[in-house]
Amino acid sequence: MNHISINSIKLYHIVHIDKLPPILNSGKSGRLICDSEAQKQVPSGTTIGMNVIKKRRMNELTLNSYPDLHVGDCVPFYFCPRSVMLYMFHRKNHPDIEYMGGQEPIVHLVFNMMNVIEWANQKDRRWAFTTSNAGSFYFDDYSNLCDIDKLDWAAINTRQWNNCKEAKQAEFLVEKSLSWKLVDEISVYSDEYHDKVEKILYNQRHRPQVRQPQITVKPEWYY
Repeated sequence: MNHISINSIKLYHIVHIDKLPPILNSGKSGRLICDSEAQKQVPSGTTIGMNVIKKRRMNELTLNSYPDLHVGDCVPFYFCPRSVMLYMFHRKNHPDIEYMGGQEPIVHLVFNMMNVIEWANQKDRRWAFTTSNAGSFYFDDYSNLCDIDKLDWAAINTRQWNNCKEAKQAEFLVEKSLSWKLVDEISVYSDEYHDKVEKILYNQRHRPQVRQPQITVKPEWYY
């Protein structure tokens, strides 16, 4: 596996900090939901990403592993922090991104991949991973860990991705939703956002079923 232990692989889901309360209040103990599920609900919190790509993922793009499953029916994760998308938020100049609030309010939710797979299997949720951006018109996807070597780990882990942009955007996808209890860590831009996240979690402590993951300040995960 290119010297990468399968048990140590992390997954990263980025959200605006004001999405944390609705995530925590979704379901009995909190959950992340896919775009197609979110579309059915009253919007709450700041939505990030490209609307045109979100629509494509929901309506056009399906997985080769599961031809009846649209990409937008899955919760998406990257295999690295400091993603290409985060850079676009930092630049604030992409014509297809309505969000212009910068990278500082964006938080990384960190998961262990094997824990996610175990949970998904127990819940009969399908999962897959792609070798490039799952919002593009062409990508390869797999649903067997024997194929994990098909990911370009050098591209995923590099900080200089101009020549490997698509491979760096490899994704892990979980059907429909994912439990908040699987979040191991919430990483933020600065001490200011550490305190804001801590306050949000504190306000949930009257709900003992809501897990309190570690909050870390990781400026190196930002641009």
